[in-house]
Amino acid sequence: MAATSSFELGVYSFGNTPEVAGASGSPTAQAIRNALEAVRLAEEVGLDFFGLGEHHTPSMPLSAPTSLVNAAAASTSRIKLGTAVSVLSTDDPIRIYQQMATAAAIAPGRIEVVAGRGSSAITFPLFDFEERDYDMLFQSKLNLLMAVNDRERVTWNGPHRRRPLANALVVPRPDQPLRLWLGSGGSPASMQRAAELGLPLFLGILGGSPQHWARYGGAYREAWAQAGHPQHAAAIAVAVHGFVGEDDRAAKATYLRHEGEMFRTVSAEMGRTLGSAGRERDYGQDGMVFAGGVNELAERILRLREMMGHSRQILQMDVGAMPHATYLKAIELLGTRVMPQVREAPDGRARQVSKPTIHLPE
Repeated sequence: MAATSSFELGVYSFGNTPEVAGASGSPTAQAIRNALEAVRLAEEVGLDFFGLGEHHTPSMPLSAPTSLVNAAAASTSRIKLGTAVSVLSTDDPIRIYQQMATAAAIAPGRIEVVAGRGSSAITFPLFDFEERDYDMLFQSKLNLLMAVNDRERVTWNGPHRRRPLANALVVPRPDQPLRLWLGSGGSPASMQRAAELGLPLFLGILGGSPQHWARYGGAYREAWAQAGHPQHAAAIAVAVHGFVGEDDRAAKATYLRHEGEMFRTVSAEMGRTLGSAGRERDYGQDGMVFAGGVNELAERILRLREMMGHSRQILQMDVGAMPHATYLKAIELLGTRVMPQVREAPDGRARQVSKPTIHLPE
């Protein structure tokens, strides 16, 4: 049987500000340089995708992902690159398109955009938007982003703009349209919207169980079919917390320590509590934190693949001021040790997808 060559494995990052006592220069600037080094290593070890997310905090300072995608595009030759996610509600969809089209000119066929709402409201006051307009802003801007990706000249009007666009020219144009994903934290409404619009679904997952998320995969495919799209064209990507080490126990302990620090730091930065109590439960077979040794990680990725049928899984490994060398070693192991096991698994195993159901919690 053929191997699961169509399945993609990768990494994503929001930046990870190092703790360097007495260092000169900005530690947040170092975090950006570290992220770019990680992209280059991910390509070197054969990973398929690197996602660059958007946060606006001292501990996770990657606030301009489209800029870093361009830098990464210029310094790599094979790996796919994308935002993970662009906070579309408080950004300009035309500028996002232009910046990513620029990257696609540098790296043809390798650039993707994940458009999402973001995981916090911190960008609304920062960029002078009203949080009460949350839903309107996202929907209107998503529609415009799709329109400019579809055609060079755009005539368009929507509620987030004061002036309509009349045959407006949007350049540069990549060699082919950008691949657009709809990013979601698991909202049934987002899943339904992605299916109706014919967009691939990018799920950002922090907790829950494989069984729970497999239901979302089935529901998305059911909604996709009901919308009249070709069934084979449905695509799901999964972004999870995770880490890989040589030893199961040590890898879990390392990641649990740094993830706990991340929760504490981000809670203080955002002024709200992000609970990590009992987080150890999410590190097991019935959880969604993919931390462990090489063999365990490969087995758990394949198990989720069987249940969910997703085509891409990416891991956020650099959390809680994790030492950069530790992060780079994990990327190396993911590419050289985990990925071959995932790729060599029989293709039939990856196709045992759970039956779809659309009975999801609101």
